[in-house]
Formats: sequence, C-alpha cells, structure tokens
Amino acid sequence: MVAELTPDRGESAAGEEFFRSRPFFEAEGVTHTLRISAPEGELLAPLVVREIPDGGGLDAISPYGYPGLSAPAGVRLDPESIDFTPTRLVSVFIRHTLGEPPLLGASERNVVQVADPELPPKSRMSDRQQIRRNLRRGYEVTVTPGAEASEPERAGFLAAYEQTMRRAEAAERYFFGAAYFDRILDSPRAWLALARDPGGEIAAGSVAVLSDGYLHYYLSGTADSQQRESPMKNVVATLIEFATERGLPLNLGGGIARGDRLEEFKRGFANREEPWCSAEIVCDADAYTRLSAGVDAGSFFPAYRARG
Repeated sequence: MVAELTPDRGESAAGEEFFRSRPFFEAEGVTHTLRISAPEGELLAPLVVREIPDGGGLDAISPYGYPGLSAPAGVRLDPESIDFTPTRLVSVFIRHTLGEPPLLGASERNVVQVADPELPPKSRMSDRQQIRRNLRRGYEVTVTPGAEASEPERAGFLAAYEQTMRRAEAAERYFFGAAYFDRILDSPRAWLALARDPGGEIAAGSVAVLSDGYLHYYLSGTADSQQRESPMKNVVATLIEFATERGLPLNLGGGIARGDRLEEFKRGFANREEPWCSAEIVCDADAYTRLSAGVDAGSFFPAYRARG
C-alpha cells in the first residue's frame, strides 16, 4: 500500500460532514490531501503541511477537531504496511473521528464526554438549579443556523470566546479570530448557540457542528462579567435538547487534562464517555531520529517540535 500527498483540491471534503467540509478546510488552512491506496479502496485525510525549522524538511498535521480519514467501512490498516516514501514527509499527526479508527495502533489522546439520547439523561441538581435560576432572571438561549447569525451576534460570541481563552491562558493557536468563525459558520452544518442576559447582552455562546453522527459542542466561551451566573450551563442544556430532537449524541469534548475542572463541568451533563484517538506516524525514520536527537519530548509528537 502506498501513500501520496497531493495539493488540496477538495478530494477529502466528504459531503455534509463538517470536519471534512470546504468551509472548515478553508478556515483551517488545509493545504494537502493524504491519499492511501488500499485493496478495500482509497483513504483520504486533509492535512496542513508545514516546514520543519532549520531546513529539516516537511511534516503534516490534521486540522483541528475530529477530521479523521474518509475510509471504506470496516477498513483497519497497519501504518507499518503503508509506504509513505512518496509523500516526502518526516511525520504525520492525524486526529481521528470518534469511534474505531481505520488505522491500527492509534493513541488515546483524551476522553470526551457525551450526552447520548439513547441513555437516561444526566444532570447534577446544582446545575439544574442554576439553569432554572438563570431562566427566572430572564436569561434566554437561542440556536441559529450559522449562516443566519448576525454581525452583532458573531461579534458578541467572539468577544466571549476570546475572554475565555485569555482566562485560560490558552496558546495563540486557539485565538482563531473573526475570519475563522465567519468561514465555519458558512457551513450548513454549523449553528451558533447564544445565551443572553436579562439586558440582551451576549453572556455565553457555542458553535455547534454536525459531523460523523454527532453534534459537537465545538468552540465556546463565557463573557468575563457573566462567570458567576454560569450561563454556559443553559447553553449546554439547550444543545442537549437540540441534539436529542435530531436523534444525535452531543459530543461535549474533554478537558485540557484528565480530571480537570473543564472535564468535570462537562461530566455533569454527560451520560457516557468516548475515547478520542490520534495516529502518530513516522514516515522517514532516519530523518525523525536525527531531528529528535537530544530532545526530551515526553509524549509530545513529533518530538522534534517540542524544542523550546
């Protein structure tokens, strides 16, 4: 089996799946398609190809989220059996979709929290009380198709999102910017859920997207001034109802680290967990070893990018 790398022309944009759609690819800056030829058919993965510092060559990474590979049903390939030489890449990092990955040897990167309508619903009494308290005070939640979200709604959401990222001291990578959100909200599989306070100001919000059999609570934020009231609890409760009406589980995602406060918040609404996996593929072993020499990277992949 042989892998090839071709400039992105939309081959891996699989119809209605948000994480393999044209708006998402353009927002994420996808540059190439990885094509793996197998007896069962062709596997396709969107990638962002990058230059390795100091003339180290090229490597590639999946866009953010859960893009995975488009693959024939039931395919399970061993990456060791794939010839990656034609790609000329040193390494590839692939973020899988939820569920069983088509590549063997996947690493469990995190555990996501899921609100599944097929199981008895779950919520903490304290969360229910806060949600009801906010409703009595006049908080309201709306869910709008992304393309129909107004400029003030988008701006209000972006402000809440960026305030949240600053509180979390998030890396620069997570400050996506207005153009990013405008592009992903163009997708017919994206919605903007917003909680407004009694004065009509946007208190919290989330971009929800439909992909691979899940509604995903994708990117979210709460305004600094609204933290005490926890309006995000109202947003999550509304999105669970929104997903349930469509017969879909809601993927709430995981925490930054297992058992942290973010995961604990999501666990309050989830009734099951799902592992989320990735594939870390060394395409050129000699180059990878040379570039990684002397680097104490822990579990970071690729190791040579852990420098500094």
